[in-house]
Order: sequence, then structure tokens, then C-alpha cells
Amino acid sequence: MTRVIHTGDTHLGYQQYHVPERRQDFLAAFRQVAADAVADDVDAVVHAGDLFHDRRPTLPDIMGALDVLETLADADVPFLAVVGNHEAKRDAQWLDLYESLGLATRLGDAPVTVGDTAFYGLDFVPRANRDDLDLDLEAHDAEHAALVTHGLFEPFDLGDWDVSELLESADVTFDAVLLGDNHDPGTKRVEEPYEAWVTYCGSTERASADERADRGYNVVTFDDGVDVRRRGLETREFVFVDVDLGPGEGVERVRERVAQHDLADAVVHVSVDGDGEPIAPATVEEFAHDQGALVARVTDRREFADEAEVDVSFADPDEAVRERVRDLGLSRAAREIDEAVRESKLADSNVDDAVEERVRDLVDDGDLDAFQRAPAGTYADEGDPEQADAGDDPEQADRDPTAAAAGDGAEDPEDQSTMEEYL
Repeated sequence: MTRVIHTGDTHLGYQQYHVPERRQDFLAAFRQVAADAVADDVDAVVHAGDLFHDRRPTLPDIMGALDVLETLADADVPFLAVVGNHEAKRDAQWLDLYESLGLATRLGDAPVTVGDTAFYGLDFVPRANRDDLDLDLEAHDAEHAALVTHGLFEPFDLGDWDVSELLESADVTFDAVLLGDNHDPGTKRVEEPYEAWVTYCGSTERASADERADRGYNVVTFDDGVDVRRRGLETREFVFVDVDLGPGEGVERVRERVAQHDLADAVVHVSVDGDGEPIAPATVEEFAHDQGALVARVTDRREFADEAEVDVSFADPDEAVRERVRDLGLSRAAREIDEAVRESKLADSNVDDAVEERVRDLVDDGDLDAFQRAPAGTYADEGDPEQADAGDDPEQADRDPTAAAAGDGAEDPEDQSTMEEYL
């Protein structure tokens, strides 16, 4: 029998809401996982990627992870892990550093046997590299086998890669696939190409307001079969207040609902809907802070037909930027980069990774047309950039894709400087 803690998406170093307390919360959750592993005397801790939130963690983040891994090593609990998309670098990974210190094992093609179970690993694979993926795994002689990887897989919601395809491409039969990337936990059984359990452990801390369920990890036991049990963690309190305002109701009603909760040191998210009056989010956030909240965020989900009620003394700045971008005549690739930088909901620390990945995907796919400059105003109707004419200049095909992605700023210095800011 082999019993392991399956965890992941610890996102160490994430200073959520720009408050240092949240940065410490992510480390504290990881410490809890290690403490539970030692107390329960599990055979190993298996981490399914995104140990760090960023591929450039600060020294305190690196040292914090080091301290936790030393706790596990002192108790002879192995730490087995793969690299996730948030922390992935082109060269040596942070996981390699910890492995060189004898504190971690980076899983890969060779089996790492713990008890009677062989563990294999697959780091996060970008979409552009999946067709050429070759899982050349070494054989094992253990009773069970598990694959640990990071990504969004079907049959789970938001999946963009069928886990059955991954299983079929491997010459090892797995009893379970231990996943990271999806912050919502879940376990399913697939039947093709053979029966196997597929499970997400979820994140150890809430990385967004959409993650309302309690955080935790999985305890996975390999014996006669595979047994997956969910275990919760004690994390900072998140208070979610959903207010549906009736006619004539406004900010006082919202404050009344907020006041019904204990807000001490909590992260408070207030969502407003209904037919009531417009509210000023800042007044509710200030009220929550006065009640002891660490962080307060208010979202008014309503749209008011009478724009005259909104006190605005200037034109829509977002639309002004969009209009200027349309006039630049940027290539399709540059348009997508602009959206990633300017309109994306990604955390600031992830924008550069998203841009890099998108450009790499286009190059790897051989889609050089995406880097051809479009005539100014091509996207004036805000339609799908991929459906628009990329221009008729035959010389475009011979130009440097990097320069083309910037709108070939050699002819227009203003265009070039604009894209340099984005990149």
C-alpha cells in the first residue's frame, strides 16, 4: 500500500490584492500541507505544479519554500513534483535547485517508486507542443503506477486536452493521473483507453474570488484500487456577500447586508445586482474596512440604461485606446498581444508569460501571416482579427516576424514605440 498527499497550485509569492498578508497566507497554507504530511506519516507529498506563482520568485519566497521542504526532509517524507505553467522557465527550473539540495525529486520519464507505486511526471505542455509530444517512459516493476502532470484536461470543465489521448500515447498503464492547474478539486474515472482515476487536488489558497469552496488537498491511497479522499485546510476567511437590491434600495441596504458578517481580518467580496439605485463601491469598501476587513472589493453587476445618471466629465478612455489601436494598422499577432496586455484579466505577473506563449504558438504553428501588418482601420468594426484581410504587400512575407508583430515600426516610429511599451 502507498498513501500520498496530492497537492499543487500553492502559488507561493502571490501578493494577492497587493497586500503582504496575502503573500504570507499562500506560504502558510503550504506549511499546513507539510505539517499534515509529517503528522500523518504519509509515504510522500506529490506536487502537481505551480509551486511558485511566478517564474521569478523573490528570495523570501524561495527561502520560504526551502524551509517547508526541509521540514518534510527532516521527517523522511519525499517531495515529488512537476513544473507548472506559472513557474516554468526556459532553462533550469527552481525545482532543480531543490533537487540538487536533496529536498525534492523532479518527476519525469523514469519511474520513482514509493512503496508499491511508481510515479512518473510530465511538466506543463503548451498547446503548440502537444502534437509532437512523445511519452517515452521507462518500464517499472511496481504494483501500481501514477502520472503527475499540470494542465486543463477533459473530461473536466474548461479542459482543452483529452486525458485519454495522453494515456493512449504512453506505453505505461496508469492507475491514476494526479493533476494540477484547475484550482477546483474534482475526481473522475475514465474508461478509455483503459480504466483510470483522474483527479485535481485544487489550490491550497484562493487565487481569485471565483474560488468560493474551501481549499485543501487530496489523500490518495494505492492498494487494491485507488482511493481519493479530500481534506480541507484552514485558510484566511473569505466573506462573499451577494446583494439583490429591490426598487428604491441602495447603499444602505448593501451596508446592512455586509454588517451581518464577521469581517475581522477577512477578504470581503460584495456582489450587487437587482433593480435598486446605483451605489458607490468605495463607500461600501470603506465601511467593510472600518469593520476590520483586510481587503474589501465591491462589484456592481448592473448596467444602467440612463447613462446621464453617471457623472462622467470625459470620453470613454478605453474606447479611445481601442480606436487608436485600430488606426495603427497592427498585425493580427500584434492585436492579440495588445489584448493580452491591455484587456486581459490575467494577473500582472503573468502577462509577459501569456504574450511569450502566444508568439511562440504562432511561430511554432508556422502562422507567419499573423505577423503581416494590416492596413490602418482594418479592424474598425471590431470583428474577429483572424477573419480580417492581413494586407496585400508581397514584401511582408520576407520581413522579420518580430518587426512585423510590432506593426513594422521602421516606417512609423510612433507605432514602434507603442508596441515596445506593450512588449
